[in-house]
Amino acid sequence: MTTQSTETHAAKHGKLAGLDHLRALAIMMVLFYHIRMFKHPGWIDDIMGFGWSGVDLFFVLSGYLISSQLFAGMAASRSVSMPEFMIKRVFRIIPAYLVVLAIYFVFPGFHEREALPPLWKFLTFTQNFGFDIKNFGTFSHVWSLCVEEHFYLLFPLVLIGITRSGVQKSGGWLLLGVLLFGFVARLLSWYLLIVPDMGNATFGITWYKQMYYPTYNRLDGLLAGVAIAALFVFVPKVKEKIFQHGNKVLVLGLLVLTGAWFLCDDQKSFSASIFGYPVVSAGYGLLVMAAICPTCFLYRYSSRFTALVAKLSFSLYLLHKGVIHVVQPLLIDAGLEPKGNVMFVLCLLAAGLAAWVLNKTVEAPFLKLRQRVLERRKAAAMVSVPQS
Repeated sequence: MTTQSTETHAAKHGKLAGLDHLRALAIMMVLFYHIRMFKHPGWIDDIMGFGWSGVDLFFVLSGYLISSQLFAGMAASRSVSMPEFMIKRVFRIIPAYLVVLAIYFVFPGFHEREALPPLWKFLTFTQNFGFDIKNFGTFSHVWSLCVEEHFYLLFPLVLIGITRSGVQKSGGWLLLGVLLFGFVARLLSWYLLIVPDMGNATFGITWYKQMYYPTYNRLDGLLAGVAIAALFVFVPKVKEKIFQHGNKVLVLGLLVLTGAWFLCDDQKSFSASIFGYPVVSAGYGLLVMAAICPTCFLYRYSSRFTALVAKLSFSLYLLHKGVIHVVQPLLIDAGLEPKGNVMFVLCLLAAGLAAWVLNKTVEAPFLKLRQRVLERRKAAAMVSVPQS
């Protein structure tokens, strides 16, 4: 291996290590937050009020990783390969998702809450629109996957439109326009759909349905990731300056998230609903920027544990509620304290084991198949190019 390739490998390893730390943090926040719907130790309630924002960290990570790939292709060839992009996304997400979805529909004992929404909503990734969590709360956490799928479908099409129209320099204005769109969408949702239900017993359900779940209200995290990728790919001088101050960026991100914590203390308030998501996304965006800075300790420090948790994060996200719902009663029957720390740890381990099985039997094989499909596609494209 040459010196240049060694440096490239080290940079890639550090970048992946930093992002793995954040991916592991995101899934652990989600797990700790969701375990509150089951019997759990009291200290979980004291520290996990902000755990819902782990999903926003996932949004920022997805926005950054996906747009980085697309922007790199644009910078190299001024084009976006929609077929290649969709192959990568379909093989990465759909197989594991369909397996878990089948488990939910075939085995009612896996249901952690009330009835499932209709199957067509899961298959079309529209479950997050008009979602009645009170009566159809099973597999509710897939709402965030719906948001990401909408992003995976629309964002490449937007980039294709930009490249073909020759208005690449307007990308910054487009990002600003989407940010403003999010504010307007949440304001309209608040005043037209939520305020009329204030004071009623159904207010909480209405807030989740009209504010928390719809894609158009939750674009901020994805937008933050896209902005970071655009900055680093198309404005390398700014990237170089930021890379010199990785730990400072990390501290700044933590300070912004601290402010977001207080801003969102009442998650269903006006200020949290309208301004909370952009502030949360900005804080996590700074953490992502720090994690890919060679000067940040997140970049330099690698951990097998966080790498493993990050690797299993998608399977963990899909399975954790159903697994805990099945395992916890069995452990209670075995004599364990329902709200004890041992119960808590064993439930997490059970979810982790189930995720490992899903990863080994479904995710990993399909990722290998994806690689073969991409290689065959690349080989076919090379053969089709006329030789001079």
